[in-house]
Amino acid sequence: MKTIFTILAVLTAFSATANAQSPASSSDVIDRTALLMVHFGTTHDDTRQQTIDAVNDLARQSFPQMDVREAYTSRIVIKRLAQRGIVRKTPLDMLLQLRSEGYQHVVVQPTHIIPGEEYATLLDDVRQVKHLFADIRVGKPLLYSLDDCQAVATLFNSQLSAEADKRSHVVWVGHGTAHPANAMYAQMDYLLKRLNPHFHVGTIEGFPSFDDVVSDLKQAKARRVVLVPFMFVAGDHAKNDISEEWKAALEKEGFHVELRLEGLGQNKGVQQLFMNHIQ
Repeated sequence: MKTIFTILAVLTAFSATANAQSPASSSDVIDRTALLMVHFGTTHDDTRQQTIDAVNDLARQSFPQMDVREAYTSRIVIKRLAQRGIVRKTPLDMLLQLRSEGYQHVVVQPTHIIPGEEYATLLDDVRQVKHLFADIRVGKPLLYSLDDCQAVATLFNSQLSAEADKRSHVVWVGHGTAHPANAMYAQMDYLLKRLNPHFHVGTIEGFPSFDDVVSDLKQAKARRVVLVPFMFVAGDHAKNDISEEWKAALEKEGFHVELRLEGLGQNKGVQQLFMNHIQ
């Protein structure tokens, strides 16, 4: 008899745990898919409207069968926005919210440029809650495969080839990272140079560095340099590191510098590439 009671107690505990972790009951399930757009985030309202908000709106137009939500991966940005009364949640918090609302199918699409630390953390967040959903899928960052890099290089060439003549060079400036995914920037530099030797990619905190870019420009006898952010938003790094520090340093080296301070999120072609990743 004692054995039977023990078995019943174990089964009861197992049932309670399963119910707590199982998908919502049929009456609570929302028969639609949620599309969670995941951004690094920005505290700059101007570039947010032109990039993050614009891509979110395009996602709604492109996928009307899905309910679009957003999340930010930068906790610093989330904290600073909260001080202004603007609420943004982390991907994990948004996924848990979607689960509580009854969604069983979720597509997660980041707008990160490379599969670096932010993307790795996002994948970890999804793994933590995967068992709570019937189906959850994660799209790729802008640069994930060789095909992605070739598509972006072709797009950039079509848009800025006119800026690169005999003495004019275009430099895309990325953030850079110690993560191995930083190699994507070097690959982009190589692919862009194959299309036009007056194209260059540099990074603020990785390779190719500022010194690498300057060396290439001097070797090519460049006179005019056009700086373009290789970033989704034109926020702090674009307005400080690129438009001030890089510009001043290049001018000190004798170059005439012009700025194209637009985040990639403003680029219609880049926006479409993210829609392709969602698809």
